[in-house]
Amino acid sequence: MVDSMAEQLRSDMQCEDLLACFHGLKPLDRECFQAFVTAEKPLTVDEVADAVDRERSTAYRSVQRLLQTGFLEKEQINYDAGGYYHVYIPTDPTVIADEMQRLLNDWYAQTGQLIQEFEEKYADATPPTAEIES
Repeated sequence: MVDSMAEQLRSDMQCEDLLACFHGLKPLDRECFQAFVTAEKPLTVDEVADAVDRERSTAYRSVQRLLQTGFLEKEQINYDAGGYYHVYIPTDPTVIADEMQRLLNDWYAQTGQLIQEFEEKYADATPPTAEIES
């Protein structure tokens, strides 16, 4: 269940929580992202699966979510004898932060418009009064 904004503001959020807040990433996705960030070289899906101690297919789904949200970039490595494999590297944190800022600005503008609509819709409504019996 989604926490209300008031609950989120009262909580002790960490910067990694923004990954879930902005993009709906799961704890495993954040764990995989951390593995990519701390690695000294680009990783394959098999390597990240080992790093997070999960099955390859489970790690692959997290890698796909990270790709879709722009947190990872995929590179193709070609074998000399033919064939290829993919490695993944984390996107520059500045690019990720800029995208989160853009999303926040869009959300803020849309929410401000909804608040304005709320005010206009209910500004003329008079609250019902309870009749007091004597």
